[in-house]
Amino acid sequence: MQTNLAPEFKDTPEGREAEAILRKCVHCGFCTATCPTYQLLGDELDGPRGRIYLIKQVLEGHGPTRKTQEHLDRCLTCRNCESTCPSGVQYGNLVEIGRDIVERKVERPRGERTVRWMLKEGLTSPLFKPAMALGQTVRPLLPGTLRNKVPPKADAQAHRWPTQSHPRAVLMLMGCVQPAMMPNINSATARVLDAAGIQTLVSDEAGCCGAIRLHLNDHEGGLDDMRRNIDAWWPTVSAGKVEALVMNASGCGVTVKEYGHALAHDPAYAEKAARISAMTRDLSELLPALVPALKNKVRRRKATQLAYHPPCTLQHGQQLRGGIEGSLRELGFEVQLAATESHLCCGSAGTYSVLQPELAHALRDRKIRQLEPIKPQVIVSANIGCIQHLQSGTATPVRHWVEVLDDALS
Repeated sequence: MQTNLAPEFKDTPEGREAEAILRKCVHCGFCTATCPTYQLLGDELDGPRGRIYLIKQVLEGHGPTRKTQEHLDRCLTCRNCESTCPSGVQYGNLVEIGRDIVERKVERPRGERTVRWMLKEGLTSPLFKPAMALGQTVRPLLPGTLRNKVPPKADAQAHRWPTQSHPRAVLMLMGCVQPAMMPNINSATARVLDAAGIQTLVSDEAGCCGAIRLHLNDHEGGLDDMRRNIDAWWPTVSAGKVEALVMNASGCGVTVKEYGHALAHDPAYAEKAARISAMTRDLSELLPALVPALKNKVRRRKATQLAYHPPCTLQHGQQLRGGIEGSLRELGFEVQLAATESHLCCGSAGTYSVLQPELAHALRDRKIRQLEPIKPQVIVSANIGCIQHLQSGTATPVRHWVEVLDDALS
C-alpha cells in the first residue's frame, strides 16, 4: 500500500512503524472474512481493511473525525485478521498507533471520557479489591447488568497456596482484577505447578500489565505500568532465580510478551524489557512438559465433558493453538472445541464489553450457541475476561482450565 506521510509523522518512531506496516497490506480483504465486527455489521469501515484505510488517511494528514474514532473504537483488537493475513500485516500494532493519534486529535464527549477514566483508574486501583468485596456482599441486590460483572465470592480453597519449596521456580503476575474477582485461578496455578515440582513466586509491587490503559488510549500510562512491573521483577530475574515469567491470563501474556516492542525506544528500559518479553510464557506453554509429572496424580473420576474456548489473545495474539486441549486430553479429560467459529472472539476484549455492550453481547451469544452442541458440563478458557463475559450469558459453569486440572489433582 503506497503511503505519503504528513510531515508531523514522517520522522517519528510511530510514523515509521506505521508506514512499514501499511506497505505490507495488499488490499486483498481476506481479513474481513474473519473479523467479528465486520461479520456483525457488514460495514467495510468496521473491518480491518477499512480501518487500515482510515489510519492511512490520518497519517497522510487528513483530519480524523468522530466517526473515525467510532470505527476504531469498535475494533476488538482480537487480531484474528493477523492470523488470516497472507502478507503478515501487524494490524494490532497499527491500530494502537492510529487510536493514539486520533485520541489526541478528536475530543470525546464528557460522558465517554468519564467512563474511560473510571475504567483505567478503577480497575488498576488498590481500591478495586475492597470495592469488589462490597459488590459481592450485596450482589443479589445489584441490577442485572452490574451483577454480571460481579462474580460470587470465592470459597476458602481460592486462598490456599502451597508452602513447599522446589529447586525450580517461576515468577507469576497476579494481575489487576483477577485476585479480587477470581482468586482461585492464581492459587490453582500455584498448586498445579507445585504438583509438578515448580515453585510459584510473586512480586507484590507488580500490578496491571499495562493492557487496560493501553487499550483505553492512555499510551503513556500503559508504558508506565510496564516500567513499574519491570522494576518489580528485575531483582528476581537478574539474579537468575526463576526460569520463566508465567501468565495465566492470556490477555496479560500477549501484552508482557510485547514489552520489548513497546519500550524499544526507551534507552533506560529497552534491554530489560526485551529480556522480560523473552522470558514470558503463557501457562499453557508449560503444560505439555508438565503432563508426565501430573499424569499419575490426576484422579480418575466420572467423565466431565469440557468445551474449550480459546481466547483471541492466546490463539491470535500469541499464536498458541492446540496445547491446552491436547494436553488435557492426554491427562484423561474429555474436551472439545466448537465445530465452527472457534477462531472468533467471544466479545470480551478487556473493557470492550463495558464500552460496546451491544456488539459484545451479540458475539457472546453467538459463541455460546456454537458451544452448545458439545453439551458441556463445564466451559473452560484461558483468560479471565473471556470467562467472566461468557458466564454472564450461560448457566453452564465457565472456569479457567487450570482450575479444572487443580480439582482433579486435589
